[in-house]
Amino acid sequence: MPRIAPLDPPYDPEIATALAKWMPPGVAHDPLTLFRTLHRNPELASRMRVLGAGLLAHGRLPDRDREIVIDRTCARAGCEYEWGVHAATFGEAVGLADEHLRATLSGAEAPWSPRERLLMAAADELYDSARISRTTWDALAEHYDEPQLLELLVLAGWYRTISQLINTLEIDNESWAPGFPAPLAVRGGRPGHR
Repeated sequence: MPRIAPLDPPYDPEIATALAKWMPPGVAHDPLTLFRTLHRNPELASRMRVLGAGLLAHGRLPDRDREIVIDRTCARAGCEYEWGVHAATFGEAVGLADEHLRATLSGAEAPWSPRERLLMAAADELYDSARISRTTWDALAEHYDEPQLLELLVLAGWYRTISQLINTLEIDNESWAPGFPAPLAVRGGRPGHR
């Protein structure tokens, strides 16, 4: 049971409008439990939506690269909820097969291109030490311009924050999103600590 219960319908008209802004047009799912929980504090939720939506819909990183960083960050944080939402919503659309999604959990190198392995390493370094080593940074700079590098840093930090929020509030997985496959082996992470 979550520590803060999400809002349930019927919603106040203002909340209904705000929740509709969080969901992409044409999505068949009800507003996510995370969004309904955040709307216990509508002012905070409205400020968070701007950054979250900006990273997903208006970012400069290629969509596949963005999702690799998000999935690895959420996996390292043991955040099954957000990992599952992104796996279900974006995984296939950006070309992440089951093998790739499992590798975001295990840290396996097999399915990745050299650039994608670099993204995985960057996500791990940020998770472990809140910084990227000079070697990894220099290698990233061969593939990404400065605006993209800044975005990568913010993206990893944002999803670490989202993972922390979800894990602490003990938000249950969405019924339509996959959970971590068993057996789970997140290198260096703390999986399944609910």
